[in-house]
Amino acid sequence: MKLFKNQWSNILIGVIILAFIIPGTRKPIQIFLNKIFSFSPSITSEEDRKSIASYEWTLEKNNKDRANLSESEGEVVLINFWATWCPPCIAEMPSFQELYKDYQDKITFIFVSSEDHETVRGYLNRKSFTLPAYRPLSQPPAPMNGNTLPTTYLLDKQGNIVIKKVGAADWNSSSVRETIDGLLVK
Repeated sequence: MKLFKNQWSNILIGVIILAFIIPGTRKPIQIFLNKIFSFSPSITSEEDRKSIASYEWTLEKNNKDRANLSESEGEVVLINFWATWCPPCIAEMPSFQELYKDYQDKITFIFVSSEDHETVRGYLNRKSFTLPAYRPLSQPPAPMNGNTLPTTYLLDKQGNIVIKKVGAADWNSSSVRETIDGLLVK
């Protein structure tokens, strides 16, 4: 009994390490930790903002219809690169859904995954998400890229990148909402 009392911290650390090693528990733990440590993304200062090179970017909607970013030229656009297997992506999706519920008629949302449509549609349906999902058919305009997941861009009406966030974030925060509201007024 005395041995157990002296070693409780080592046993606890061992259990935590084991939980990260076992595939069935690793992903839920990663999602949970990403949710806890997700904060509101920071806004890029006006002098440091980059503009997208072009609005020419061909996408395929989840129903297999084609779309082009040029259809959203002159609008505020939120673009998120994500995947159904990515724990940080999964962690931030509920905050996107809340933001989408309130702003779907005011700004353009584009959620880009290179996965097949059935996988993405199945994930969104299981989670009851109504987010508009797309698959890229061409390269995104520079300087945007989705090499690291998740990566999210918020574009103003002129195509300037107001927010670029790599990693999970809380997109339903008051600062993001204030930023979007300000961009809609301009």
